[in-house]
Amino acid sequence: MIQPVALSDFFMTFFSSALIVLAGACYALLFAWSKVNTHFYIKFSAYLFYCILIVAVWLLSQVAHFSDYWLLLSAVMVIGYFFAPIGIWYLCVQTHD
Repeated sequence: MIQPVALSDFFMTFFSSALIVLAGACYALLFAWSKVNTHFYIKFSAYLFYCILIVAVWLLSQVAHFSDYWLLLSAVMVIGYFFAPIGIWYLCVQTHD
């Protein structure tokens, strides 16, 4: 049975989970915006949010005491978050040509 998160760690679990969603969304939006407007600071901001995402996933993994396949699933999620906006952008460009 999966053990629940300790009550003392609940806030950090909630905070890191919310940060994962927000950082992933900001990364995807800024990545798409950097393709439309080729300013360096926009792409830099996108990768900065991706780094925040990595830290948030690491924090969640530590606070929730992930092990075994949960760590593998977290790593796959981080890799998927990186490549999904790139793939979606490529798909949009190819379908609109």
